[in-house]
Amino acid sequence: MTQPQNHYLERILTARVYDAAIETPLELAPNLSRRIGNQVLLKREDMQPVFSFKIRGAYNKMVKLSRSELDRGVIAASAGNHAQGVALSAQKLGCRATIVMPATTPRIKVDAVTRRGAEAVLVGDSYSDCYLHAMKLVEESGATFIHPFDDPDVIAGQGTCGMEIMMQHPDPLDAVFIPVGGGGLIAGVAAYIKRLRPEVKIIGVEPTDANAMYLSLKLGERVNLPQVGIFADGVAVKQVGEETFRLCQELVDDVILVDTDAMCAAIKDVFEDTRSILEPAGALAVAGAKAWAAREKVEGQTLVAITSGANMNFDRLRYVAEQAELGEGREAVLAVTVPEKPGAFRQFCGLVGARNVTEFNYRYSADDKAHVFVGLSIQNRSEVTELIEKLAANGLPATDLTDNELAKLHVRHLVGGHAPQVTNERLLRFEFPERPGALLNFLENMSVGWNISLFHYRNHGADYGRILVGIQVPPQDDAEFAAFLDKLGYPYWIETDNEAYKLFLGS
Repeated sequence: MTQPQNHYLERILTARVYDAAIETPLELAPNLSRRIGNQVLLKREDMQPVFSFKIRGAYNKMVKLSRSELDRGVIAASAGNHAQGVALSAQKLGCRATIVMPATTPRIKVDAVTRRGAEAVLVGDSYSDCYLHAMKLVEESGATFIHPFDDPDVIAGQGTCGMEIMMQHPDPLDAVFIPVGGGGLIAGVAAYIKRLRPEVKIIGVEPTDANAMYLSLKLGERVNLPQVGIFADGVAVKQVGEETFRLCQELVDDVILVDTDAMCAAIKDVFEDTRSILEPAGALAVAGAKAWAAREKVEGQTLVAITSGANMNFDRLRYVAEQAELGEGREAVLAVTVPEKPGAFRQFCGLVGARNVTEFNYRYSADDKAHVFVGLSIQNRSEVTELIEKLAANGLPATDLTDNELAKLHVRHLVGGHAPQVTNERLLRFEFPERPGALLNFLENMSVGWNISLFHYRNHGADYGRILVGIQVPPQDDAEFAAFLDKLGYPYWIETDNEAYKLFLGS
């Protein structure tokens, strides 16, 4: 399957994508450009008929199949957007399609596949789980497997996105930012752009918890991640492709990692400039461009970010909105200790000044002092340091909880929960792939002999399920409790010593 890099130029120039795909616009993001001091251009792949670039590669692969191959049908494994590309291509080419998708795939993507006449089979938590099941179906049925990224025809189809960027922007261009899952899009775009304009930097962007390409390039070989984060489900891939990795080793200049908060902030950035709502993976490139510009301290450059998809579940928007301000560094979360005496709150409010208060939680807990959980709108992080120093100088010590996951995800919804009568409490934070029945399964596994003294769960759409649990475990049960946690099998963090817990929830 390995192809010399130069062969991809011809493959891309002759790719058949426009029977199903459109040439998407390259648009200036004026607000974002002003904020980061660079010209940011958005390559609007979210405007494709299936709201994702994936239609390019899927159709270019399938249109080259023989009639007999099409008659046997096609099978694909996909986190969602490739599935829609294959389904639309099958509809246009008149063939049967079966798509194996993770059970965590947003409903909007599953429905989009079935509406086009394809069969959706939901299996596992990641692309890798789906791939194994899809290969079993291929063996049983004789259908043709349409790989989402590791295929020269798919790579060439995605490469037409890079061809359009070069045609649409013949002026000087400094860097192109590309989301990375299995690597098909970045491999195709890089193969075209580096062949014609080798001075243009090609920079991949991955989530911090799904960084297979970053690690593979760093180690010089393809790694297989034991698990991947699924917030950006469109790039939830445990191992990048063999051919895509080869091309990326030759052509990619850098890979930037961004977290969930940064993706949420990027979704908001694009909305403010275009009034369009991207999915998390679709906003990866924008988040990466911002992070790279800040890291490199560049100004006045021209940066292209590929907005790769807009298949967003509506029920995710609540979580995105909550995290966006934190991701942009526009909100700070503080714990402030205030004396329980008349006038103390007025003094605190006076020190906060004209800043917008986004959240304020308080409950009486002792005769001498109170702990206040407060969210504040800020312009930059230095403002937080100055405010904490100002509060401390006036006898109101404060703790910055802005980067404290326990505080952001749980404590802000549980303030006022001191329980002096609870002894031997261990606080643990768990994550599990969100899907119907997952919470019930967790609760059944938590049916143990120790008393559960605290429990908090909040649905965030198709993200991880996040649960905070307090369990009363006497010291003599340490070994048994450790064995129980290992057997439980969920990722967990022990938060008993977390400052937010001590201030607002601990006994």
